Amino acid sequence: MKTIFIVDDSNTNLMAAKTVLDGTYKALALTSAERMFKLAEKIIPDLILLDVEMPEMSGFEALKILKEHENQKLREVPVIFLTSMNDTESETQGFSLGAIDFINKPFSPPVLLKRIESHIETDKLIKKAQQSLRKVHNATVHVIANVVERRDQITGGHIERVQGYLEILIKELVKSGIYAEEISKWDMDLLIPSAQLHDVGKIVVSDAILNKPAKLTDEEFAQIKQHCVEGEAIVDEIINNSEMDGFLSHAKMFAGYHHEKWNGTGYPHGLKGEDIPLQGRIMAIADVYDALVSERPYKKPFTHDEAVEIIKKDSGTHFDPNIVEAFLNVADDFWVMALNYQ
Repeated sequence: MKTIFIVDDSNTNLMAAKTVLDGTYKALALTSAERMFKLAEKIIPDLILLDVEMPEMSGFEALKILKEHENQKLREVPVIFLTSMNDTESETQGFSLGAIDFINKPFSPPVLLKRIESHIETDKLIKKAQQSLRKVHNATVHVIANVVERRDQITGGHIERVQGYLEILIKELVKSGIYAEEISKWDMDLLIPSAQLHDVGKIVVSDAILNKPAKLTDEEFAQIKQHCVEGEAIVDEIINNSEMDGFLSHAKMFAGYHHEKWNGTGYPHGLKGEDIPLQGRIMAIADVYDALVSERPYKKPFTHDEAVEIIKKDSGTHFDPNIVEAFLNVADDFWVMALNYQ
């Protein structure tokens, strides 16, 4: 059963709307916008009926806050204004803030039900279309990432493993309250698949260097380092030609910044501390861990414990110490992931 918040400072209006909706929907009556936001911390409604004229916080003010909320799911909840105001200026303001409809009070019960049903069904169709589009996006990213990885005969399975490490680490950061506010604004359904493109820039590196069965020379390593710049440029070009900036913004951060170091000695930009995008700082640990525990033609794999000690030692120099703290809490989960993909 769909959940609808009814927000109105008038108990008479609340009860009238609740009486109409009960049975068809789970209707929750709230006497202020403040109470709406408090309840929304626990329950995300499917639709909000919002009064415009309320004493402490008007409906317009509440909608503006709602559309800028850190919780993306709450930002996407459709809002219908229930109001006695029917002037063009008010309606224009409401629609510009993101409302989907206005229903005048006093309302007709059948009309109220029908309008809500229509908007919920429309919202359902939109979300279904968005899910289908997202599947296409993710499939496209997966194919591109596989093309890159098939060229790299040395790091097989790296993309899948790193994607798994990343998900484990981000969940721990949120659980531990580390950078939780920034992470809460991310859409994980977009972010996690986009991690597959962190090495997309390797597509411009020659096979001879990419698959050299020995340690690279300084000149060859300089060419390898360009994969960050090239990766960022490739993702930028896709964004510019497709307008899919929301979908690929994370991919750009992963591709361009996963080799930056906390102390500023990384590449390609030489950024330091929190000037490095958070996505790059998280990816740095996932990427290095996988490189350490994986076999290469020029080195044997480090043990899990050795890899953990190296990352711990490089906290505050190579890696963000806050993220290392979270990594140490879930390091064993990294090892399980590594074993699953071997």
